[in-house]
Amino acid sequence: MLLRLLREYLSPYRGWLAALVVLQFTSTAAMLYLPHLNADIIDNGVATGDTDYIVKIGGVMLAVAMVQAACSMTSAWFGSQAAMALGRDMRAAVFGRIGTFSSREVSTLGAPSLITRATNDVQQVQMLAQMTCLMAVTIPIMMVGGVVMAMKEDFGLSWLVVAVVPVLFLCIGLVVSQMIPAFRQVQERLDDVNRVLREQITGIRVVRAFVREPQETARFARSNDDLTAMSVTAGRWMASLFPLVMVVSNVASVGVIWFGGHRVDNGQMEVGALTAFLSYLMQILMSVMMGTFMLMMVPRASVSADRIAEVLDTDSSIAPPTSPVTEVELVGHLDLEDVGFTYPGAESPVLEGVSLSVRPGRTVAVIGSTGAGKTTLVNLVPRLLDATDGRVLVDGVDVRDLEPELLWSRIGLVPQRAFLFTGTVASNLRYGNPDATDDDLWHALEIAQGADFVREMPEQLDAPIVQGGTNVSGGQRQRLAIARALVRRPEIYLFDDAFSALDVATDARLRTALRAELIASGEAALVIVAQRIATIRDADEILVLEDGRVVGRGTHDELLAGNPTYQEIAASQGIIEGAAA
Repeated sequence: MLLRLLREYLSPYRGWLAALVVLQFTSTAAMLYLPHLNADIIDNGVATGDTDYIVKIGGVMLAVAMVQAACSMTSAWFGSQAAMALGRDMRAAVFGRIGTFSSREVSTLGAPSLITRATNDVQQVQMLAQMTCLMAVTIPIMMVGGVVMAMKEDFGLSWLVVAVVPVLFLCIGLVVSQMIPAFRQVQERLDDVNRVLREQITGIRVVRAFVREPQETARFARSNDDLTAMSVTAGRWMASLFPLVMVVSNVASVGVIWFGGHRVDNGQMEVGALTAFLSYLMQILMSVMMGTFMLMMVPRASVSADRIAEVLDTDSSIAPPTSPVTEVELVGHLDLEDVGFTYPGAESPVLEGVSLSVRPGRTVAVIGSTGAGKTTLVNLVPRLLDATDGRVLVDGVDVRDLEPELLWSRIGLVPQRAFLFTGTVASNLRYGNPDATDDDLWHALEIAQGADFVREMPEQLDAPIVQGGTNVSGGQRQRLAIARALVRRPEIYLFDDAFSALDVATDARLRTALRAELIASGEAALVIVAQRIATIRDADEILVLEDGRVVGRGTHDELLAGNPTYQEIAASQGIIEGAAA
């Protein structure tokens, strides 16, 4: 999987990689030539006292060294450019794929894990790619070239090279085989730390409200200790590589000096040749050490590549249509025909046989107890989920056949949990319509009953909003989310319990403004999901859901007169027939 990702994301930069190969080949060849020149100076210049020869060959060595340095620096530039581009493209690909996921894929893979995969995992692969670009060509050329040049200097000592290199590879292979599973567990435990930390930051108010700081601290400590323990295990294996390589290298150096000294004493080789042979042996071992350094990164990068590929290879359960419908004739029509939905592996459906019709200028409300399937029903319309039975029609066309952009442009969704993005009030309101004027924003805020508190902010429309909108109250967040949908001016509004954080008076004013703006003019259809009867009692039609089935349908008065489930909800909220809500 690692090779697949490197091949796929480095292929657009073949030109840079080709230049890198040429430059590294030249740099390594120059590096291999330097010990030969040094031996030549010792044997033919120093030994004979020929100063001119020393200066002449020294100048050649200087020129070769300058060429080697220039090629090495230039190849490093090309390698870094290619590696950084790979990281950028891979992050963009992971982010783009996550953006296509439905809630099912996000819940399966987990939000903390997706964040780690898009950041830390990509970084691990990027770091390996950078080291590969810097060393991948140099290592084999230096190793093979070093062996050839060493044998050329003195064939009698070549048996030392044959003995040392396999020992090094055996030691490295043993350590790497232990590092791969260790690093896999490191990444998994990093996911756990991210999950715990994310939960605690998101739920800090709940933690403090229940005085659970010590318990949450202990829970984080357990996850942190698990990560630390596994990181230490992987680190110990990693740390053992360099000592092993150094021990073998030093033993090999001693062997060269010992056996080479005897050959020099016997007149079988020159002192310069012994010096060059020792240099070539060090270059061979250096190439092995560089390969070791790369191999230290391979296990973790391999695990990260598998996790990245899992994201890239996961297809969304919401498949785009093969021949999408791009034009429709109707406006503001929503129909659900015997709709059912069952989660994969679930024993019973969440929704079963649900039907409703909404037209422009009309309001249909959905009410039911917690877990009745109300939010799931709303999520079927913009295809956050796909119905497993029946059909969902928008403007007379099955949503599975509509071009996604066309579908989403006709729907304004205000989710149960209002979410605001980092920016300003204006940037959040313009999220659905970047071309909206300030007058449009204020008009939407007036309808959503949010103009007053925005005017009280020093910067008004330019007032800052932090991530998630946590610097405003829950009710203010909901009103800004409603205003955001109004700015878009869609044909179908879906309010998923979007008034739950509002007080009764604000709720009433907001519904009155919505009726005057959207319903009386007949320009939009409204679907309101709520748990408060006061919010939906004026709807043209109310659906009562229980265990995913429609158990009641009619106006407020009709249901209050003859539907037991609705009556039970009304009784729990202190509403009796004829009383004001």
